[in-house]
Amino acid sequence: MNHNLQRFNVRVYGLLINDREQILVADEVFKNGNRATKFPGGGLELGEGTREGLAREFKEETGIDVAIKEHFYTTDFFQKSYFDNESQIISIYYKAESADWRHITISDKKFDFTVKVGEEAESFRWVAIRDLAEEKEISLPIDQVVVAKLMNEYN
Repeated sequence: MNHNLQRFNVRVYGLLINDREQILVADEVFKNGNRATKFPGGGLELGEGTREGLAREFKEETGIDVAIKEHFYTTDFFQKSYFDNESQIISIYYKAESADWRHITISDKKFDFTVKVGEEAESFRWVAIRDLAEEKEISLPIDQVVVAKLMNEYN
């Protein structure tokens, strides 16, 4: 057991798949300069349910409303935060649907933004599910487990 850990950090993420069998990914740069390609979502706020939190995160990040569908995966192994050495991450993934998926501002280029040091930025891309395993930049260890589970489902 790691006694440096001070808290749990509960994260919620959505797997939004369009009618072309593509999944939405977010390219994000954080205040500390770290970059990650991940699934849309973020931190659960106190007083929120997981589905409610994910719907809020989608609206904030993409501007669209989503229907949160079935649970897909919850972290079942120890994972220290990528950004904070004092917290343990618990990530919960749901499948999401939206008729408005075409309204998301999309780029064909990874990390399609300019950002100053200390600022955050995010851009979105559609990636064919069959190509997702080759997206080596899917950065976060828990997301990599989700990619493997998705690949099993779509093969």
